[in-house]
Amino acid sequence: MVLDMASLDHQEHHNLVIPPALAGKRLDLALAELLPHLSRNRLQSWIQKGLVWVNSRTWRAKDKVCGNELVEVRGTLPLKNIDIPQIMDLDIRYQDADLIVINKPAGLVVHPAAGNLDGTLLNG
Repeated sequence: MVLDMASLDHQEHHNLVIPPALAGKRLDLALAELLPHLSRNRLQSWIQKGLVWVNSRTWRAKDKVCGNELVEVRGTLPLKNIDIPQIMDLDIRYQDADLIVINKPAGLVVHPAAGNLDGTLLNG
C-alpha cells in the first residue's frame, strides 16, 4: 500500500491580532509566542514564502510589530506520525493481552519517518 502523503497534510489557518504587549518584537518572534505549537523556523519559512500576511501585506520575519496588526497565517504541516494500519505478515513469537513478541526481520523499519512513511512495523 502506498500512501498519498499530500492528502494527509494538515492545513494551518489562523487569524490573529498582535497584542500591544508584543510591540517592538520581530514578526517571527511574536508569532512564535502566539502559536507555540509551530516552530520559529517553520514560521520564518512561511513568512518567506508569502503565507503570512500582516494588515493584508507580506512582511519580512525581521520586521517589528507595533501591536494591533491583523495577521493571517496559512500554511501546511506534514503529518509526522503516520500510523495507518496495514496488513503485514509478522513472525509473532508470543502474544497475550499485554505483550507481543515479534521476531523483527533485518531491514524492517520500526516506525514511519522521512523516506519510510509506510510499510513499517508500527503500520503492521
